[in-house]
Amino acid sequence: MDRLLLPGEPQLEVTLRRSAQAKRLSLRVSRLDGRVTLTMPKRAKEREAIAFAYEKADWIRGHLVARPENLVPEIGGWVWFRGAKIPIVEGRGRAAKFVDGVIYVPMESQKVPIRVASFLKLAARVDLTEASEGFAHDLGVSLGRISLRDTRSRWGSCAHDGKLMYSWRLVMAPPYVLRYVAAHEVAHRLEMNHSADFWAVVERIFPDHKDARNWLRVHGEELHQFRFTD
Repeated sequence: MDRLLLPGEPQLEVTLRRSAQAKRLSLRVSRLDGRVTLTMPKRAKEREAIAFAYEKADWIRGHLVARPENLVPEIGGWVWFRGAKIPIVEGRGRAAKFVDGVIYVPMESQKVPIRVASFLKLAARVDLTEASEGFAHDLGVSLGRISLRDTRSRWGSCAHDGKLMYSWRLVMAPPYVLRYVAAHEVAHRLEMNHSADFWAVVERIFPDHKDARNWLRVHGEELHQFRFTD
């Protein structure tokens, strides 16, 4: 069994996951998508995990109720863009456009979220490429291909060959936060770790990294509230 359905209102789906590192049963409710995961030690008995999940059902439902609601971009609504709350207004043409602090989107309700996402992805590529190349120049390092994804577990990554991956949702955050993540990943071109030497490199090219890291800890989940596809 890799999942468990708990009866009640609403019915709860719990994913069971064994871990060699786990020393006890533990539950986690994702604040991003509401997924419930029960992690169990490798040798734990499944019936103990099931009993634990039933015992914690009310706790799970309480955490699900506390989750922020998903937001879907629509005409008359808004979306975060470069740290600002930007209104979405009906526009002309085929693509979303940003003009004078407003995002104009052609009025086809089912396509508005997709067009807003496309606009954000294009802007994210521009901002992240510019920031990454600038920090690479400062450090005298080369970069590989830059790719964008809609990741939930990390904001960016750097491979040994210099390929960079970023969450395009970073363009929704204040610019200094996006630039911090770029500085963080480019710094890995010199230090593929999170040692004191690594943080010294980050400090050299982006002195305000502590403020940016704190912003992500406090507000990062807000960037994942928006749903752009079904």
